[in-house]
Amino acid sequence: MNLKIQEFLQRIQQLELAIEQEAKSRRQQWEADFEEQKVRFEKEVLAQQKRFKAGWLGYVFTAQWRHVLCVPFIYPVLLPMLLLDAFVTLYQWVCFPLCGMPRVKRSSYFVYDRTHLAYLNWLEKINCAYCAYGNGLMAYGREVVGLTEKYWCPIKHARRRMQAHAHYHAFADYGDAENYRAELTRLRAELTRWRASEDGSSR
Repeated sequence: MNLKIQEFLQRIQQLELAIEQEAKSRRQQWEADFEEQKVRFEKEVLAQQKRFKAGWLGYVFTAQWRHVLCVPFIYPVLLPMLLLDAFVTLYQWVCFPLCGMPRVKRSSYFVYDRTHLAYLNWLEKINCAYCAYGNGLMAYGREVVGLTEKYWCPIKHARRRMQAHAHYHAFADYGDAENYRAELTRLRAELTRWRASEDGSSR
């Protein structure tokens, strides 16, 4: 990989860590205690949150008409999302081992912690879970497809790519015919080592 690009990526990682640290300090301000997968609020904080909770009936009957019109188009999308989830999972479970690639840990991409917020009614919590699933699924699918691209066609595009996945910047340069095969071999070997290290750590 180009050394300058590698330096830029390291800076990006440092900035992402700084953003996460800032977000963590903000969460502590609201006295939220994180224990692995669980979130706990102090009783006083929960009582304070409940003061801002909107009843679900009022939430429904005061909804804006344009939001109501969206409903028949929002929720049916769940079916194709479930199908996509099933096919992506089946695909990587069958194909990744055949290519010597590490499987993507699906559970790492789905976060459902908004149900702990006492100021949301049950309908809002369902909506939040729906959004969390959709965004988690897109991130999960993107990682699976990103690893697939890294294995089969790791070549950068000539045009700028919006929101490139985490593996993209290590790909071979567009038009670099001389080094492409060597880069392809290197990136596949990297995936194989990654899988071997994960297999070793799981024992």
